[in-house]
Amino acid sequence: MIRGTGLRLDGPGTGPKVVALGGGHGLAATLKALRRVTDQITAVVGVADDGGSSGRLRTEFGGLPPGDLRMALAALCGDDTWGRTWRQVIQHRFGGDGQLAGHSLGNLLITALWEETHDAVIGLDWVAALLEAHGRVLPCSVTPVSIVADVRGHDEGSPELVSVVHGQVAVATTTGDVLSIRLDPTEPEPCPDALTAIGLADAIILGPGSWFTSVMPHLLIPAQLAAISESAGLKVLVLNLDPGLDTETSGASLDDHLVFMQRLVPELRLDIVLTDSSTVEDERSLRARCEEMGARLELAPVGYPGGARKGEHDPGRLAVAFGSVLGRWQDGPLWQ
Repeated sequence: MIRGTGLRLDGPGTGPKVVALGGGHGLAATLKALRRVTDQITAVVGVADDGGSSGRLRTEFGGLPPGDLRMALAALCGDDTWGRTWRQVIQHRFGGDGQLAGHSLGNLLITALWEETHDAVIGLDWVAALLEAHGRVLPCSVTPVSIVADVRGHDEGSPELVSVVHGQVAVATTTGDVLSIRLDPTEPEPCPDALTAIGLADAIILGPGSWFTSVMPHLLIPAQLAAISESAGLKVLVLNLDPGLDTETSGASLDDHLVFMQRLVPELRLDIVLTDSSTVEDERSLRARCEEMGARLELAPVGYPGGARKGEHDPGRLAVAFGSVLGRWQDGPLWQ
């Protein structure tokens, strides 16, 4: 039994098979939490980043942006000396003003192994083996994608004008209201191993994270959305703790987040929507919205105690919430 989670683990490989989808710091928090709940984790990571070190490497080498993949690998590093050391090493970012300035060592390592193996998945598996990562990290697509958004008021001189904004950085920093998003190409080539993992999963966890650039893009890959919809696994959506801190959705309520998801992928059905009660403005309305999507609203303290690190999920508390949710299914049909 994992203390405080209500979930039984009887040995290596006996925990639930969990697939976590997302990117950036939100996915990292989920993975850190899941490591305390199960030893069978697959992270499926977005590949739309076009800024910073990832954007530079993507432009120069034409491959996938490695940054969010690196963060997922770091989150899956163990808590022993080896894991702590490698977590720090791959997160190291070069200073100065030379050609390496701003690059993360982990980004360079991943890119090097992609060149060595000529295969995105094999290269990531090599890095995971080196780090002794507690799980597998896969891209959602084997080719890079771009996020395209229809934005109202992007041009401050024309507040009602709807314009098209291209690229993850541009979408994340737009001053306008994002009306809709799509991917370019519209049907990117999915990662076969990711689709297999989703099909075999006991649970699929989406979020938290930047709504338009980390969470929603996973649902815009047709083959991946179909795999999620067809999976018999428990489908859990983790909402952000403080939507106001997310520059993409500043001013939007949690209910607004779900409305956007409903509008973009109306066919998606969920089982659990997880959030902290402190973030909920209108619980009755949010519960009703979740029910429209086939889900039950689950309230749990998943932020840092005392308001520390506002807007960030506490991996320890999130692990307890995950364990509680999954534990209730352990003796039911999902686990038979």
